Order: sequence, then C-alpha cells, then structure tokens
Amino acid sequence: MLDRFKQDVQRWVVPQQVADPSLVTFGRTLKLLWLHKPLRAMLWLRFGSWCVSKHIPLATSMTMMILYYFHGLEIAPTADVGGGLYIAHPQGTVLSAKRIGRNCTVIHNVTVGMRNEWAFPEIGDDVFIGAGARVLGGIVVGDGARIGANAVVIQDVPAGATVVGIPARVIATAEDQA
Repeated sequence: MLDRFKQDVQRWVVPQQVADPSLVTFGRTLKLLWLHKPLRAMLWLRFGSWCVSKHIPLATSMTMMILYYFHGLEIAPTADVGGGLYIAHPQGTVLSAKRIGRNCTVIHNVTVGMRNEWAFPEIGDDVFIGAGARVLGGIVVGDGARIGANAVVIQDVPAGATVVGIPARVIATAEDQA
C-alpha cells in the first residue's frame, strides 16, 4: 500500500510528472494531502486495496463509499492499479478496468468500463486519458498512449499512439512523435 501511495505522491510533487523519490518527504506528503483533495482520494484507494489484501470486507465497502460520496470517484479497491496514478479531478470519474498501469494520468469526467459484454479495458503504463474520454469494452490501451478529450475508444490503442474523436482514431504513432 505505502509503496504505491508514495508513487502517487511523486506525481503530485510536480503535477503530471514523476518526481525524484527523494523529494517525497513525510512533511511534503502531509502538505500535499492537505492541499489536494484528489490525492486524498488516492490515499483512500490505497487503504481500500490494503483492506482487500487483509480480508477486511466492511472497511473495503466503507472505502468505496468514501471514494464515491466525498470524492466523486467510482473505483473498486479490488482493482489492479499501478503506483503513480494521477487523477486531476476525480469528480464524475468511473474507473472499472481490468488493470491500470503505472504513472497513468486521468483528467476529469472519464469513464473506463465495459461496453456490451462483461469485459473491461486494460490500461498500460504511462497512459494519458483526457477530460470526458470514454474507454469501453475488453480492449487494450498500450503503454504511453494518449487519449484525447471526449474521445470514445472502442478498439485497441497501440503503444505510444495518440487517439481522438468519436469513435477514436489514431492521429499519431510512437514513430511520428520520435
């Protein structure tokens, strides 16, 4: 729990970037928790994940309620979420993914979840998901992908690609950006 939360805090030292781990001190962590409600949501998420690992079901349920009612974030503590998750504005955000990789950035009012069948997306490492985007179905979003604001993603996204539109289409690949 603490390792992943420390990685979350690293994303808030310099927002949306991964800071040097030596910059994450106890005092700085307390200050960031005081100033940034979304980081407090990440603390609750990590606490809920810890409760799941220790088989404390009541605390897990309470954590889900706190995340939803106080932070506007729907995410299950049972989710496999890598460290360094940065959710700029959790209100109206639903994250029901099979997996969310390390150092992902989610802006505001994003939905990640199932489409027509009981299959959920897999989000790779270092993925950026813009405001209002929808990532739906049993698809895979590759490492380093960028999803534009209000995009509706219903097909796999290659690693390093940028997608926009409804339905989302690739406008740039990793090779284009190199």
